[in-house]
Amino acid sequence: MGQKIKKLKKIRIHREGTNTLLYGGICLAVIAMILWYCFETKIPFWAFTVVFGTVYAITANFYRCPIRHFPDEETDKIVVAPADGRIVVIEEVEENRYFHDKRLMISIFMSLWNVHANWFPVDGKVKLVHHENGNYHKAWLPKASEENEHADVMITTPDGVDILCRQIAGAVARRIVTYAKEGEDCYIDEHLGFIKLGSRVDVYLPFGTEVCVSMGQSTTGDQTVIAKLK
Repeated sequence: MGQKIKKLKKIRIHREGTNTLLYGGICLAVIAMILWYCFETKIPFWAFTVVFGTVYAITANFYRCPIRHFPDEETDKIVVAPADGRIVVIEEVEENRYFHDKRLMISIFMSLWNVHANWFPVDGKVKLVHHENGNYHKAWLPKASEENEHADVMITTPDGVDILCRQIAGAVARRIVTYAKEGEDCYIDEHLGFIKLGSRVDVYLPFGTEVCVSMGQSTTGDQTVIAKLK
């Protein structure tokens, strides 16, 4: 974790995709060479290059990891979007696992085309990290929040407010990576984790929190203010 550091905005490949892209690229290059030298006609080579080159480009796009910095120095009471995507839920719910009271839940659905790195939504200290196995329903369905495989990260803000951020696996996603560690300080601009392929992130906020987004709105992780705490 550590203190926030201002960084230039640029794109890099997320560390979760380094091995996948490296070994995948080597395999594709070897197969392409075999097709080039083993066939008199070059049609198999070009067909393979176009099809699998496109798949490789899509995969590389999925693992892109922009370095971002929240534009406002003042982050007190600010809740930023933990992920790129689209707002699919804004509702009051009964949260009976941790809080045992009403909470405001804001959910962001990430499609295959979104950046899948996740950011901490608030500054604070990590109070709890818990991973739970489950099903793989489509991530935008309401039951996905409780029944799908998910990882919970609870953060206590400097004002003593507990915020729950839940990473949820979708119908295609099969791996949730969480970097948050219990007891560590965390900050907006830092990565909370990564979810592979289509997925969703829920944020549970205190009842009465001011909502700053609307249903269907697109979000940019670590940039879009989704709510303001009292």
